[in-house]
Amino acid sequence: MAPAGPPSSRPPQGAGGDQTAVGRTPPLRLLLLTHAFNSLAQRLFVELRADGHQVSVELDIADAVTEEAVALWRPDVVIAPYLKRRIPESVWSTRTCLVVHPGPPGDRGPSALDWAIEGGMRDWGVTVLQANGEYDAGPVRAWRGFVLRAGASKSSLYRREVAQAAVDAVREALVAWRPGAIDAHSEIVPGRWRPAMTQAQRRIDWACDDTATALRHLRAADGAPGVADELWGEPVRLFDAHVASADDLRRAPPGAPGVIVARRGPALLRRTVDGGVWIGHLRRDSPVAGGAADLKLPATMLFAEACESLPELAVPPQRDDATWDELRYREFGDARLGVLEFDFHNGAIGVRQCARLIDALREAAARPTRVLVLAGGAEFFCNGIHLHEIEAAQHAPDGSAADASMANIEAIDDVALAILSLTDRWVVAALRGNAGAGGCFLALAADEAWCHAGIVQNPHYKNMGNLHGSEYWTYLLPRRVGEARAREILARRLPLGAAEAHALGLVDAVLADSSAGFEAACVERAVALASAPDHAQRVAAKAAARAADERARPLAAYRAEELRMMQRNFYGFDASYHVARHHFVHRKPHAWTPRHLAIHR
Repeated sequence: MAPAGPPSSRPPQGAGGDQTAVGRTPPLRLLLLTHAFNSLAQRLFVELRADGHQVSVELDIADAVTEEAVALWRPDVVIAPYLKRRIPESVWSTRTCLVVHPGPPGDRGPSALDWAIEGGMRDWGVTVLQANGEYDAGPVRAWRGFVLRAGASKSSLYRREVAQAAVDAVREALVAWRPGAIDAHSEIVPGRWRPAMTQAQRRIDWACDDTATALRHLRAADGAPGVADELWGEPVRLFDAHVASADDLRRAPPGAPGVIVARRGPALLRRTVDGGVWIGHLRRDSPVAGGAADLKLPATMLFAEACESLPELAVPPQRDDATWDELRYREFGDARLGVLEFDFHNGAIGVRQCARLIDALREAAARPTRVLVLAGGAEFFCNGIHLHEIEAAQHAPDGSAADASMANIEAIDDVALAILSLTDRWVVAALRGNAGAGGCFLALAADEAWCHAGIVQNPHYKNMGNLHGSEYWTYLLPRRVGEARAREILARRLPLGAAEAHALGLVDAVLADSSAGFEAACVERAVALASAPDHAQRVAAKAAARAADERARPLAAYRAEELRMMQRNFYGFDASYHVARHHFVHRKPHAWTPRHLAIHR
């Protein structure tokens, strides 16, 4: 498929383009030592590999395991992007160990971003320190500052500003590294230790706190650990908060501060002293009969019975920007361009969300646009099926995780089919955030895929218990990259940065260095697409190609074969998928590092 114009020739770089020293950095053997292979670890992994370094990963399980990894890999430098324990002295005293701390020089402690948001800080940063046995107290080897984005949650800041600042600072520290430079007792920056923020310090006093205060607490705890509270007499943690608009508050029933008065999609509307907040997701703080305490679920799902009496404040996809919902539709360029956003929490798309997205696609298809941009979410384009909701089905009376898995995969297949069926206009997938598993292949159902340089994709399924995967990937991936490369991409099970995804053909253009300029660049390019003199010919050629593909092998045949393999994953004797899903959603500690990451093993 040809892109709208020549693909971006810009070498994909991070926000700020801080690459001045990369060309002078000699190739190094690097060990990423991390508590989990999270978004920051993955971003560093893809960027450092793109810089030419040899990178292996070891999950921080025990000191003896770390020592063994160092002995096997013999790294020049150990980089620790996310740790919950000290690096053993046997390691930091014998080689350079660089610790990434999400705070400026002098900041110390495990709740750096939490305190920054709670304190209303404007300027913040990321520091790369050399480990010396004290938490966040080693000599500073590099740091990068950034502005705390107004209204951003901790998890959003971590994925965007923190990730980019960490990449830039680690690169600078590696440029300055010299063999044998393990002196970890000089250039210490005076600092102040701030302990982990407690739930007492995060507590929302609904009778007194205004909306801004409640949102500050919720945003500082987003992702983890959430804000401890109580709903309908049950202890819970609150996540995924959004301000209620004036129209929301006008339409909702009255209520005292702290009272739940309405629902919308996954969220509950809770009154404050001067307004209200939508709370999208909850986690129980205590076990319940037949359930699990540590699943983060949509608020309306967790308290489905209590929510039945609440009014549903539905809003159309095309509405003002102040009113929150998971879906939003906008038009540009004299209505030639439609943009559909589907901002599902953490990129997971459950059965309910698939149905809503299909309805929104039908509404968008009824509009007289020439180009439709599928913009996904601001943080994640999409990460595929909703594993937390599937796990919840396993705990429900007469529930079945296998049945829930099959229902979810059928639903997301319907979304992919709806996108593939849009043959009367040009469709673009705009990856504003990362994508994983089925979400990557939803993007490939569009005619083009665009991204910015900070994006990481995981276009594979096998890490979730050797899942085969569906979403028509057996049709979509080979038609883009060929059969051999498709098999290679899925077998590697590794994250891909924007540069590699572009080179492989998984994206057609890298339009910006960061998320900051990406949306405007997308609209500008898509409006030009819609106005291009050859637009009608391109759409006609697309429709003809789809018809020819359908004659050669119907989409129904691809789907049937994929689902036959998925049935084995869900219902077969091999329970790997169910075990992997359970460990993932319950955040079970790792017992070993997967071998595709730990190449030293």
